[in-house]
Amino acid sequence: MTAVMNQTASREFSRIHGVGSFRPDVIVTNDDVCQWIDSSDEWIQQRTGIVTRARADADTSLLDMAEGAARSALASAGIEASQIGAVIVATVTFPYATPSAASALADRIGATPAPAFDISAACAGYCYGVAQADALVRSGMAEYVLVVGAEKLSDVIDNHERTISFLLGDGAGAVIVGPSDIPGISPSVWGSDGSRWNAIGMTHSQLDLRDAVLQAESSPDGTALVAGTEAQLWPTLRQDGQTVFRWAVWEMAKMAKLALEKAGITAEDLVAFIPHQANMRIIDEMVKQLKVPEKVIVARDIATSGNTSAASIPMAMDNMLKENPELSGGLALQIGFGAGLVFGAQVVVLP
Repeated sequence: MTAVMNQTASREFSRIHGVGSFRPDVIVTNDDVCQWIDSSDEWIQQRTGIVTRARADADTSLLDMAEGAARSALASAGIEASQIGAVIVATVTFPYATPSAASALADRIGATPAPAFDISAACAGYCYGVAQADALVRSGMAEYVLVVGAEKLSDVIDNHERTISFLLGDGAGAVIVGPSDIPGISPSVWGSDGSRWNAIGMTHSQLDLRDAVLQAESSPDGTALVAGTEAQLWPTLRQDGQTVFRWAVWEMAKMAKLALEKAGITAEDLVAFIPHQANMRIIDEMVKQLKVPEKVIVARDIATSGNTSAASIPMAMDNMLKENPELSGGLALQIGFGAGLVFGAQVVVLP
C-alpha cells in the first residue's frame, strides 16, 4: 500500500493587512538637476511632472530604507516580525549579487527563519511580489508575507546622463499580505516582452568593467588606464525614452483594463488608482484610456518623490492612505511596468 503524505491546507482568500514606507531626507530640486544637465525646471515639470525627488545620503543604505518601510508596515498590520512566513524584496539596486537583501532584512527585523528572496523585476517588482505573496498565503505556505520594494537608484545613475537620471529617486515601501475572509487581491495580470529588453538597462555589464580593469592593470601604465576607463565603463542606467513611453501608454493601459476584467469590476468600482510613478504624462494618459472617474483618487507621488522603481507603488499607497484614511477598505488598481520589459497588475482592497 502506498503511503499517503501530508499536503499543506490552503486558504481561500488573502489581502493586504498593512503598508509602510521610508523616504530619505535629501531633497533634490529641478534646479539642482539643471546643474548636471542642460535643462530647466519648466521643461522637467512639463515633460515629467517632477518637482523634487528624494535621495538617500551616503550613510543610508538600501537595507536601512527597506528596514524602515518593513517596520512601518508591521506596525500598520499590527503583527510581530516573528509571524512573518516569508520575506520578499523587490529591488534592482542591492549592491551584492548574492546573498539576497531579503535574507539580511529578515534578520534585521527578527523574521528569521522565514524564507527570504529577492525579485529582479524593476518597476514591476512590487506587483510581482504581491502576486507571489498572494499565492503563498492562499496555498498555506505562509500565514503572513512581507513584500518590500526598495531602491537606491542614486547609486546606479550618472547625473550628467539625460535619458533617465533626472527622473530617479530613492526610497522603500512595504506591505504585509495575509489571510482574509473575503477576496482582497484579484488574479494578477503579469508578463514580459523581452523583445524590448534593451529599452531600459545598464550601459555596461559588471564583466565589462572587470575586464577593462584587468586589462589596464596588466599594462605598463595601468593606473592611468584604469582612471580613464572606470568612468566610461562603470554600469549606470539609461533608457530609450520614446520606446518606453509609447509602450507604457498604449500597452499598459490594456493590461490595466485586463486586471479590472479579471477582478470582475470596472473603473467605476475603484476608490483609487495607483500606477507605477514613472512619469506624470504616462499616468494622465492611462487615466484617460481607462476612463477613471473623477471621484477616484489617482496617486501622483512622482511630483515629490520622483521615479523610485520597485518602491513607487507601496510608497504612493502609504502616502495616499495617510492623506485619505477614508479610502481604507476600498478597491485600488495597482500596476507596475519597467525594464525587461515587464509588467504586473492587481486590484487590491486597501488596508
